[in-house]
Amino acid sequence: MKQFTHFFKGFVEGLKGFGLTINTLISALLLLIVYLIGIGITSITAKISGKHFLDIQSAPQHETYWTELALEKEPIDNYYKQF
Repeated sequence: MKQFTHFFKGFVEGLKGFGLTINTLISALLLLIVYLIGIGITSITAKISGKHFLDIQSAPQHETYWTELALEKEPIDNYYKQF
């Protein structure tokens, strides 16, 4: 009877190790697929359409990356009750 208990304890420990290994592989595979679909397709679409999400231009004549906002062009009444 002691042999069966020892066998089943070892069997359960083996299954736990196998489950952790499979869990790690499946999680990595699913994260890779989500990354490739989410980030990859977005990146390809942005490159095809010419979209730049950040307006960073490496021009040496500029001291900063800040852009000037033209707030004077709109009348002040347009800023009230925007939503």
